[in-house]
Amino acid sequence: MAYYRRLGAVPPKRHTQHRDESDRLYYEELVGEEGFSSDSSLLYHRNIPSALVASEIWELPDQATTPNHPLKPRHLRLPELFGATADADVVTGRRKILGNADVSLHYVVASKPSPLYRNVLGDEIVYVESGTATVQTMYGELAARSGDYVLIPTATTHRWQPSGDGEPLRAYVIEGRGHIAPPKRYLSRFGQLLENAPYCERDLHGPDEPLVLEGRDVEVLVKHGAGGTAVGTRLVYRDHPFDVVGWDGCLYPYTFNVADFEPLTGRVHQPPPVHQVFEGDNFVVCNFVPRKVDYHPLSIPVPYYHSNVDSDEVMFYCGGDYEARKGSGITQGSISLHPGGHAHGPQPGAYERSIGAEFFDELAVMVDTFRPLELGEGGAACEDPDYAWTWASGQGS
Repeated sequence: MAYYRRLGAVPPKRHTQHRDESDRLYYEELVGEEGFSSDSSLLYHRNIPSALVASEIWELPDQATTPNHPLKPRHLRLPELFGATADADVVTGRRKILGNADVSLHYVVASKPSPLYRNVLGDEIVYVESGTATVQTMYGELAARSGDYVLIPTATTHRWQPSGDGEPLRAYVIEGRGHIAPPKRYLSRFGQLLENAPYCERDLHGPDEPLVLEGRDVEVLVKHGAGGTAVGTRLVYRDHPFDVVGWDGCLYPYTFNVADFEPLTGRVHQPPPVHQVFEGDNFVVCNFVPRKVDYHPLSIPVPYYHSNVDSDEVMFYCGGDYEARKGSGITQGSISLHPGGHAHGPQPGAYERSIGAEFFDELAVMVDTFRPLELGEGGAACEDPDYAWTWASGQGS
């Protein structure tokens, strides 16, 4: 994300001496992507950031997946995964819904603060379905609210603190195996969001000031790779990783609220790429927001039936009334998986009912992958076994 920010105390020249009021040196840390060849930030710590005192195995929540075999579309009822108490945190309580080698999708309902956490396998996007939270990071704090995408870059130490106002935090987590950014077609050759992009830099909200915390023997849960699979380690640092007095650069966490996405519409139905908000390695993220719809006199506003030859399509229904899925059993908090190799589209009756519509009040987050997805433990636990047959049975007609 080539959008420069500078917070706190940094020296005039990088890689030069930077001292506190007692003439003690701060310790500079470069956090950079793709070696030294892409976006980076320079952080200035009170203490040595690599001072470890312990390392032990952290057993990750169930990461296993099973193939979508036999092939069929699926409906996953995510609200069934958590009870009324929501006695979980955003990190250790998330349950794996779907995944492949490029991306994993999780869901969590949380009311407790999370441990300190770092994912070194890739960037994470956490979509806040409802509730509010503070996200503390080594770059500073973020305020997260309903409708926010919270983008956490790879290897960012952070923790989630739900507000505790009686409403749990409901979050949909997209874990990449690489970096996630605005689509390249939205960016100038220097990285500025273009005039034809559906959002701009003013809509991206990073930390406002450093978060300087002290502490000793601080535990951080780390998700990393070993032998091609995700594993966990509990590292104990001598000093608190949030001892950063200042930083600058183009790599940092930020929020983007879905209400700031400006939808593009046309006389006839527009293809899903107009709804794209982010791209990752072998997957894209789109959002469908409340919007005026097609205005050709013979238009059919709901999607045409289509075969995703090269991708699986995952829709997370998180607000409004999704017109194309009426009568299917899908409600807020549902996920639909429409796999490559199978044509899909509106439920029976929705095609005709949409004629003459001028506005759709719907909110959904879509992930399209370019390798087949498999079912995680959480997805298998909340599947609606009747969904695949709703087109043939006439439900919704």
